[in-house]
Amino acid sequence: MTMLVRHTYSGNAHASDGLVGCHGGSMKLLLRREQRSALFGKPVFALTVRAELSDEEKAALSKYKLGDTVLYERNTMTDPGSGLLGLASRVAFRAMNMSLSVKDLSDGKTLECKDIVEMLAVEEQIREAGKTFNAVLDAARHFGGEEVIDLAA
Repeated sequence: MTMLVRHTYSGNAHASDGLVGCHGGSMKLLLRREQRSALFGKPVFALTVRAELSDEEKAALSKYKLGDTVLYERNTMTDPGSGLLGLASRVAFRAMNMSLSVKDLSDGKTLECKDIVEMLAVEEQIREAGKTFNAVLDAARHFGGEEVIDLAA
């Protein structure tokens, strides 16, 4: 089963068209929900995420080197350790941890979740991260120029 959810983060979206509005820009967040059976029939829930970015937004990503910025991470490592054992634990942690960077978002990435509740929680956090990231792109577009903000609106 596959479900595609499309969210546009722009100032032009309306509640009636099912799109979430945020700031001024044209970034679109595409979410695809999928379900499949694992080895012993246990369901695996997958969330594929990808952002559609304008040429201007892609240029800002490159200019400000935002590709490695982490937007979502399931767990964070509090003590990375040192030496060979620390290296081994960091490699194991990265292999088992779920994360999403700006580069992942622009290229597209599939995140596998243990159950539907986790998938919905991950989806919500990615939506929030997408809104924040869109605000960052919006701010980046206004460096070196002027922005007029209508406070009465």
